[in-house]
Amino acid sequence: MGMFCYQCEQTWRGTGCTRFGVCGKDPETAALQDLLVYGAQGLALYAHRARQLGIADREIDIFTLEALFTTVTNVNFDAERLAGMVGKLARLRDRARSLYEEAYRKQHGEVPAPLGGPAAWTPATTLEELVAQGEAVGITQGAQRHGADVNALVQLVLYGLKGMAAYADHAHILGYDDDSVFAFVHEALATLAGDKLTVPDLLALALKVGEMNLKVMALLDAANTDTYGHPVPTRVRVTPVKGKAILVSGHDLKDLALLLEQTQGKGINVYTHGEMLPAHGYPKLKQYPHLVGNYGSAWQNQEEEFAAFPGAILMTTNCIQAPAESYQDRLFTTGLVAWPGVRHVADKDFTPVIEAALAAEGFAEDAPAQEITVGFGHHTVLGVADTVIEAVKSGAIRHFFLIGGCDGARDERGYYTELAEKVPQDCVILTLACGKYRFNKLPFGEIGGLPRLLDLGQCNDAYSAIKIAQALADAFGVGVNDLPLSLVLSWYEQKAVAILLTLLHLGIRGIRLGPSLPAFLTPSILQALVENFGITPTTTADEDLSALLGAA
Repeated sequence: MGMFCYQCEQTWRGTGCTRFGVCGKDPETAALQDLLVYGAQGLALYAHRARQLGIADREIDIFTLEALFTTVTNVNFDAERLAGMVGKLARLRDRARSLYEEAYRKQHGEVPAPLGGPAAWTPATTLEELVAQGEAVGITQGAQRHGADVNALVQLVLYGLKGMAAYADHAHILGYDDDSVFAFVHEALATLAGDKLTVPDLLALALKVGEMNLKVMALLDAANTDTYGHPVPTRVRVTPVKGKAILVSGHDLKDLALLLEQTQGKGINVYTHGEMLPAHGYPKLKQYPHLVGNYGSAWQNQEEEFAAFPGAILMTTNCIQAPAESYQDRLFTTGLVAWPGVRHVADKDFTPVIEAALAAEGFAEDAPAQEITVGFGHHTVLGVADTVIEAVKSGAIRHFFLIGGCDGARDERGYYTELAEKVPQDCVILTLACGKYRFNKLPFGEIGGLPRLLDLGQCNDAYSAIKIAQALADAFGVGVNDLPLSLVLSWYEQKAVAILLTLLHLGIRGIRLGPSLPAFLTPSILQALVENFGITPTTTADEDLSALLGAA
């Protein structure tokens, strides 16, 4: 049994995983995820048409996001759970068909012609048969159907939609939805299910994904800040303290908030890991005294770091890796994230996590104290905009570098550490997402009281970077591309693709992207992106710094 997947940066040999995913995904799981995407297109064909007739169904809307998010890299590796989602998708597809047909009959006096392709798909009854169905609708079949260039853009749009769905699901969990987002997701998926796809139309659709993702990131920013307050600069301990402990990884702030509530007064210290680090800057989360610090670094180091952590571990959203035996009995998942054999907390009652933490040994003593600073969201940075603008005008700040994005395991990612270290002392580094772990514990100092390293937050907080850049451009009366600002980004999975499409939608040019370019882009499509947007592969730290500062 084989597979083919190239949706992440670390795909095998830079071309595609064919026997087993580098992420840990087996062929069975890969096939079921492909089937889930295919089924989502069928669901969308009916949901889109029903909405055009004035009919929408909120359960269908939300499940479409969940189906896409489930197939993002490092989310769900559990074949049984995936099979269950496929079954639910088919039931909701049938509901969407009924809604559409009834609305059409009322308006036109007749039943519409049946739809084919994924809209007519019938799910198999056994896991083995579902896997076979998934194998028949994978990426390679799309290349045969559309041709290489069109299929490359189909995947670009699809991966952007997956990333956008993840952010939209985060916002939904906090009670923030936008019907135009649901409508667009269904319309875009329905478009991808068509036969007459062209390169120009798909390029336009990819930019539309970027435009809609900007709306989604703004929605999520409002959800986070309305719920937990605007992040403020906060010193965060990055070494452990004595006591029982729970480690929270992933991205979901609500899961962290619920856990903090449930652990009050129980003598358990809570630590963040990976993309949860920015949580310490939110006023309504930092008010919990037992949120004591951050432990470890980025997601790809979790096997070593989780094994050394003497407490319970909770994985929220994506970023899970194959758990080692040494900590699997202390590991829990919640939400969409899942791994076979790992206990899943479906009802948000984290009692099993708490009990596991109390049973574990915890940290025997305090480690030497070390701290870093987080909490430089757009609200904070724009609050000192006058100081920043004056520093630029006076020459105290020569240039801004946004160095951030997804981290990963490739040795080439040492480039980002070297680049940050070599950025001149009269330049400011903006960073976000887990790529910051490459350098966020280094001493960068200050410029006129402003830290040279400003941590803007999670990957979705690219919205903060956009807000800051747009405000500075307005203040100087120039376009964003004319600012003394360079973007050097690392990417790993589909949320990074969504953000990249947003930056391209905004017309931002000259982005340095690495450590390798997406395998799903053909040479001709990649060349089109280079010509239209000036995307450039990262080279060496010295060469890129020279080029970027020379062009400043």
